[in-house]
Amino acid sequence: MGKGDKKTRRGKIIMGSYGKKRPRKHPKAKVEDKKEEAV
Repeated sequence: MGKGDKKTRRGKIIMGSYGKKRPRKHPKAKVEDKKEEAV
């Protein structure tokens, strides 16, 4: 267990891989709060 173990979070960080233990963070979509003006 540790830096060389693919099944641990620390091992995934060292190897640069993702999985169940280290999910990717998805960037939040920009929400436009502008309301349509009645013309």
